[in-house]
Amino acid sequence: MKSKQRLVSMLMSLALLVLIISGCSGGGVSSTKANNQADNEGATGTKAADKGKQIVIGAALPDWSDKWLGYLQDGIRKFEKTQNDIKVIYVDGQQDANKQLSQIETFISQKVDAIVFMPVDDATGAAVVDRVKQTKIPIVVVNRPFAGVEKADAFIGSKDIEAGTMQMEEIAKLLGGKGDIAIMMGPMGHAAQIGRTDGDKKVLAKHPDMKVVLEGSASWDRAKGMAMMENWLHSGKEFNAVVSNNDEMAIGAIMAAEAAGKLDKIVFAGVDATPDALEFVKSRKLKVTVYQNADGQGGTALETAVKLAKGEQVEKNIYVPFEIVTPANVDEYIKKWK
Repeated sequence: MKSKQRLVSMLMSLALLVLIISGCSGGGVSSTKANNQADNEGATGTKAADKGKQIVIGAALPDWSDKWLGYLQDGIRKFEKTQNDIKVIYVDGQQDANKQLSQIETFISQKVDAIVFMPVDDATGAAVVDRVKQTKIPIVVVNRPFAGVEKADAFIGSKDIEAGTMQMEEIAKLLGGKGDIAIMMGPMGHAAQIGRTDGDKKVLAKHPDMKVVLEGSASWDRAKGMAMMENWLHSGKEFNAVVSNNDEMAIGAIMAAEAAGKLDKIVFAGVDATPDALEFVKSRKLKVTVYQNADGQGGTALETAVKLAKGEQVEKNIYVPFEIVTPANVDEYIKKWK
């Protein structure tokens, strides 16, 4: 009796062993292989795209409250809507470099297929690119160049020195090559502040009867531009033109001059050609601005990121040209925003 029980027990154990072996050979190995494959696809974006899966792009922008950057984000969204297999995850750095670094780490952990990136500041831009390049995720920098940007897979933007050159050349024409200039700048050290101001001053170097008598930073902000202009007007210094690194500061300066009854004595120049600024050009309060194609930069950045996610070749640097805007051609640019 006991021998029969032992025999039955041995047969049951043998049957169980066969089931375990067959389970391992059929399910366990293939499951591990699938997990490894998923990890590889998430790390490279290219394999995911090749298999027809949805392409996920992380878009890290520095400040959603900035009006011009809002237009750039609109450009990204417009291109996204033309694609059926793309999802974009948008994050706002809120002008906090540490927050933006954390957002990039989240993109990496999510294994996005590519990243569109505009740094909060130049100092952390290189650190972000270096971190992303430790992975196999492509990164596209948009609008703001910085030392080390060449390590990114692509840069999309405009040459800021051209904007400064174009606006100051127009001011020189309006003033007949003579006059005192006040320059209103963006945040000190930003690539746009440096490039646009350099462009301004290179033009002034060609006009010995034009000189800078006042300059300061109003951080791209309309209210700060207004406050700075009020201080300048109360300083007792005379100046013939305010040349601003962007439109928002120029609009603030115009509002302050108008309130002080001095609008007709000063000419104003800006950069960006935003819808608000174009209305000021239309009314001839803003004599010149320079169109920076936010829509074009944003759309091109996402298009480039998608190509990289698919393993396609792209240009290393893509520059969207600036365009001069005056009362003579302002209607053409107003139509662009409609």
